[in-house]
Amino acid sequence: MTIIETALDPVVAARWNALQSRLAEIAQRHPDAALASSLAAEDMVLTHAIYDGGLDLEIFTLDTGRLHAETLGMQDAVRQRYGRALTVYRPEAAAVQAHVQQHGAYAFYDSVELRKACCQIRKVEPLKRALAGRSAWITGQRRAQAATRGELPEAEQDAVFGLYKYNPLAAWSEEDVWHLIRALDIPYNPLHDQGYPSIGCEPCTRAIRPGEDVRAGRWWWESSDSKECGLHAGNRVISVAAVPAKPTSV
Repeated sequence: MTIIETALDPVVAARWNALQSRLAEIAQRHPDAALASSLAAEDMVLTHAIYDGGLDLEIFTLDTGRLHAETLGMQDAVRQRYGRALTVYRPEAAAVQAHVQQHGAYAFYDSVELRKACCQIRKVEPLKRALAGRSAWITGQRRAQAATRGELPEAEQDAVFGLYKYNPLAAWSEEDVWHLIRALDIPYNPLHDQGYPSIGCEPCTRAIRPGEDVRAGRWWWESSDSKECGLHAGNRVISVAAVPAKPTSV
């Protein structure tokens, strides 16, 4: 385990050390817990903490079938850096085919309901399979990410999936995340350098403009109070201030 005292800003170093301790506690309490990784910056920080700490926690990711090539490439980046392979869950091909045949390949642009139906098939159902039989899961959510996450607790009872849910980065800022990535040379999705602070499926994600909320590029044709895919259905909607875009140089 890397205990950092001088390499980082003292506040970030304290957060990092506390994070590693917290993950170790979760692993001890829930040996079957797993990190649900979207391979975004926050999840790469958690991945580094888990592998650096030698924790026996599974890390899985959801391949929706519509991810950017850069996101898919992060699976290889993890394998090359840590010598570990992520568990990959995919949607049921028959369900995807039936949905596309009935509604079209881009029906998610037509209504929030059809977009959420697509997310249900490509994300929520695979997540249910990934969480089956577990007592807890871990996410990289932060409060500052979206209006739906402003009151995010660090630990909660997930009533949707019926298990404990831990959000150990809930209080972290975007600056904390990137300070740590730079200092520890943690691999990250190259799309982050192209104006994508939040990355989902390719047709549903765009680069953001300076001053926009970090999740403004997700389902940009919808209002901010509907921008969840169903993975975190218990999140509450509150008002949060816009976060300045991360500088493109990392």
